[in-house]
Amino acid sequence: MVQNDCYAVGVFESVGAAERVLAALAAHEFSSEALSVVATDGPGVSDLLQKTFGACGDTLEVRVVGTLRLHGPLVEALQGTERALAEKGIAAAMPNVGFQVHDGFIFETLTKRGGVLVAIRGEPRVADALAILHAYGGGNAAIGAWTGRV
Repeated sequence: MVQNDCYAVGVFESVGAAERVLAALAAHEFSSEALSVVATDGPGVSDLLQKTFGACGDTLEVRVVGTLRLHGPLVEALQGTERALAEKGIAAAMPNVGFQVHDGFIFETLTKRGGVLVAIRGEPRVADALAILHAYGGGNAAIGAWTGRV
């Protein structure tokens, strides 16, 4: 994890639900550079990424989950130098961004079932981002630990 990087993460049940929360985050002036999307490569995911980021994102074969389509700063943070995301899966990579493995297992399971993981990087507004994730149906949304947090 990059010093002082902090992520709010939630998984949404569909591409449509993810599109609504991403629009809400943009309306609340979260920059697209702070946003990440991770989803199994399926219908509508490329279109969502194109609409949100102006690019279809990358694909990555990930242990346990299969082929993911993804975009944003969370991806590099999860991969790290040891390629943790691709080699070990979402659950094992989530400690790279301050989450416990059991939180990662929830994110991994929901993503594998077709959910769309949305993440926002950045203090000091990470708590605002978390509130938006919850308001739009990210009941599992949480903030990863950041530097200095006990």
